[in-house]
Amino acid sequence: MALASIPARNLDKNGMVAPSLIVTCLLKHMLHWKAMERYGYFLAVTKLKSIGDGEFQELSRLVLFPVAFNCRTFLPVDGEVMLGVVYKIRRPGAFLKCGPMNFIYLSAQKMPDYHYVDGEKPHFLDDNLSRIEDGVVIRFVVFCKRWGNKVRDIGREFMVLASLEGDSLGPMSLPGTDGLEL
Repeated sequence: MALASIPARNLDKNGMVAPSLIVTCLLKHMLHWKAMERYGYFLAVTKLKSIGDGEFQELSRLVLFPVAFNCRTFLPVDGEVMLGVVYKIRRPGAFLKCGPMNFIYLSAQKMPDYHYVDGEKPHFLDDNLSRIEDGVVIRFVVFCKRWGNKVRDIGREFMVLASLEGDSLGPMSLPGTDGLEL
């Protein structure tokens, strides 16, 4: 359940407002919030259940409509195995993206058998010559997560620490991506 706020000037002569305007307002509200600690990232509204009666707020000159809906969400869970794409390599570790999450950090300490190789294109390399570099898809486990509620410039986002400690974790090739330049 959420509240869609519509400016009072958008009401017609009968005090009514188009349902499409309420839904548009709800979607804008969800884009602004992006995620909530309890539910995760909002991906898509799948079903609109009901729109309640509007309540006029005198101070703000807004009409608030309670809206009940079903929504698809994405919530990272400790111990969950996920796929991410490396977008930055630094000596202390790698940064990954996964779906709507942009703050996944894979520490060099959580990459057993990998060592940092400096150069024009820095990367991590293991004894089997497996490379972790920009654009590589990594299968990782969520070591821990933290809700970033206005930490520095990161607001309403999850920050995840990743690990490659475990079976079948690390760089992987996806079908149809051999030789594909990203």
